[in-house]
Amino acid sequence: MNWITKIIKAGEKIKTAIHKRASKEDIANSDWTSCCKGPILKKDLEDNLFCCPDCNKHHRIKPKQRFDILFGKNNYEIFKTPIPKDDPLNWTDSKSYKSRLSSARKKTGMECGMMVVCGSIQNIKITAVASDFDFLGASMAAAEGEAFLYGIQHAIENNTPFLCISAGGGMRMMESLISLSQMARTTLAINELKKNNLPYIVCITDPTAGGITASYAMLGDIQIAEPGALIAFAGARVIQGTVKEELPEGFQKSEYVKKTGFIDLIVERKDLSAKIGTLLSILLKKNSVVSTEENETKENTQSLSNIA
Repeated sequence: MNWITKIIKAGEKIKTAIHKRASKEDIANSDWTSCCKGPILKKDLEDNLFCCPDCNKHHRIKPKQRFDILFGKNNYEIFKTPIPKDDPLNWTDSKSYKSRLSSARKKTGMECGMMVVCGSIQNIKITAVASDFDFLGASMAAAEGEAFLYGIQHAIENNTPFLCISAGGGMRMMESLISLSQMARTTLAINELKKNNLPYIVCITDPTAGGITASYAMLGDIQIAEPGALIAFAGARVIQGTVKEELPEGFQKSEYVKKTGFIDLIVERKDLSAKIGTLLSILLKKNSVVSTEENETKENTQSLSNIA
């Protein structure tokens, strides 16, 4: 090998090293992430509740991070929920379903894609559930259905309102009809909660789509969404291809969905705890203004009865 060949080969190695893409693992373990203006330190993003200080994009976060923001750091009880048989249909595509579940558990530290907790906001005890998008896209299967039902049962038995923080792409088809049945099961559970006159509040986060939107994510007494969250059933390209029309800009973002009446409020992450506390205090008649007005109404009614 002559010196010219050596230089060429060395140059190729340098070029390969420069252009080599970082793996997902490298990105996950890095101190940096990116947003509108390029790289941003994860620590700076965390200090701002994982919202970009420039464009206010609400980045996806994990259930524990959500509950730390809502209830205070580690100021809540995490429940161990039932886990049914891992692979009821012995599903295999490019890899086995059991293998995918094992990877998701290792990645998230969770047994299923939903975490159920109990915490307090403004001295009101709340049962809450949140999904982790890193767990197979926060898709819904038997284990997630069991977690949701466990949370609802806890809320009914302990007379607490129920908060659902939704995310995910829909039902997990590795479990076929077992997965699809969770749409009906969660809906029936919510009906039981409402029969007990307990508030059901939904906070929709990015992304919420498919069977999740078609079931428990749209059944709240009050529907809240984070800014810029994708809220959809089918994908925009599928809809556009079906109706053969240009869709409005931001067609499936929370701002457009609010304008068309599907959600009640858009609340920034920093204001979410206070807003939920206020709403629940009114719904549960624990708000001082509501209590005063109620007492005044009773007194006026009694006075009228005495006059009569």
